[in-house]
Amino acid sequence: MNLQRIEDEALHLPRVERIKLIQRLVLSLESPSEQGLSSDWLIEARRRAEELDSGAVEAVLGEDVLKKAKVSI
Repeated sequence: MNLQRIEDEALHLPRVERIKLIQRLVLSLESPSEQGLSSDWLIEARRRAEELDSGAVEAVLGEDVLKKAKVSI
């Protein structure tokens, strides 16, 4: 199916369905790809590991974080 045919068919959809289609298309442009997300998380994990290894930051137990979060709520 080519772009012209998709456009022609989309223009014949009811208004509500065209709005839904527009929203999905816009979101697909704004959302990073799954591969991009994986790459970003890998970079972040490496950065955090380097901070821990260098002593720039200190690890905190998850349960301590949860306790602190509950106190501040």
